[in-house]
Amino acid sequence: MAEIVLLLVAAAGAGWIDAVVGGGGLLQLPVLLMAGLSPVQALATNKFAAIFGTASAAVTYARTTKIDTGVAVPAGLGAVVFAGLGASAAAAISREALIPLVMVTLVGVALFVTFRPAFGTHPQPHLRTRARTVAAIAVAGAGIAFYDGILGPGTGTFLIIAFTTILGMDFVSGSAHSKIINSCTNLGALLVFAYQGHVLWLLGLAMAVCNIAGAQLGARMALRRGAGFVRVVLLCVVIAMVAKLGYEQFAA
Repeated sequence: MAEIVLLLVAAAGAGWIDAVVGGGGLLQLPVLLMAGLSPVQALATNKFAAIFGTASAAVTYARTTKIDTGVAVPAGLGAVVFAGLGASAAAAISREALIPLVMVTLVGVALFVTFRPAFGTHPQPHLRTRARTVAAIAVAGAGIAFYDGILGPGTGTFLIIAFTTILGMDFVSGSAHSKIINSCTNLGALLVFAYQGHVLWLLGLAMAVCNIAGAQLGARMALRRGAGFVRVVLLCVVIAMVAKLGYEQFAA
């Protein structure tokens, strides 16, 4: 019973984090592993629970934030395909080799956001060009989606950074678009994991309910408090991810 309660609480917390800046797997995956699931079962069940929370947050954002369908639709369709490819290739690629690269990227993100305090607080529509739009679709719908299928931690955060840096969105708009793409990456990976028989459906469904509750709270807080709030949470989550990945890589 204690383990079940811990899993449900973790799912709610992960939903909140995911809805604001992404990175809910940082909380949800370790708890699933602590409960005795194998790594692939934990990844698969995490995807099943997370897709509900992420999708519900996407709907909440879409009600009050203008969604650029010219970016969201092609990037989302690509994300389903490339996340599925990533999940299929997960067993053949060394995660230990990827983690240092992810850590360096996250440190770069943290430094960039820290030393450019105005970054992401206001939209910069002048950055939106045809070339940048194509680049954003490729980065989000192919590169980051493939990464989510293979490894996953920080996918939502990377999506927000991609949309803000490439297309000049503010953090709230970037978060709204990231939820749509992240829902698609979760779907692509989940289809592969489900076909392989790794999803624990009942546990995932119970966690999905809590994930939705946390996601709804997080999305509403982000919309109400604005880009400054998202920026602070983003920095906290990035620092936590670097610490966790560093511990797993060098100390565990």
